[in-house]
Amino acid sequence: MERRFLRDRWEARGLEVIVPDEPDRTTIHDIQFKELALGKLLDSSRRIFVDLIRRLEGQGAEGVILGCTEFGMLVRAGDTSVPLFDTTVLHAKRAVDLALANQ
Repeated sequence: MERRFLRDRWEARGLEVIVPDEPDRTTIHDIQFKELALGKLLDSSRRIFVDLIRRLEGQGAEGVILGCTEFGMLVRAGDTSVPLFDTTVLHAKRAVDLALANQ
C-alpha cells in the first residue's frame, strides 16, 4: 500500500488514495503475518481493523480495499459502514468471468 505502483493506477482513474500511517501499517503487517497467515482470527484484531477503518472514514475514505487474501477472513461488510473491496473475491469473480467468456 506504500508503493506508487498501484496507487498511481488508482489515482490515474480519479481515485484519491488514503494510506494508513506507519504505526497502523506495522499493526496490519503484524496481524497479517503473526495471526491471519497462521489461521488465527482474533476478535481483538477485528476490533483494531474496524477502528482503523473508522479512522480512515474520518479522513474521507468512502471505501476500503482489503488487499491481502487473509483480510476478508477478519472483516466483513457488516463490520463497517463503508464498502469493503476484497481483492481475493474480486480476482476470483474476474477469473470466472474470463473463463466463461472463453467457452
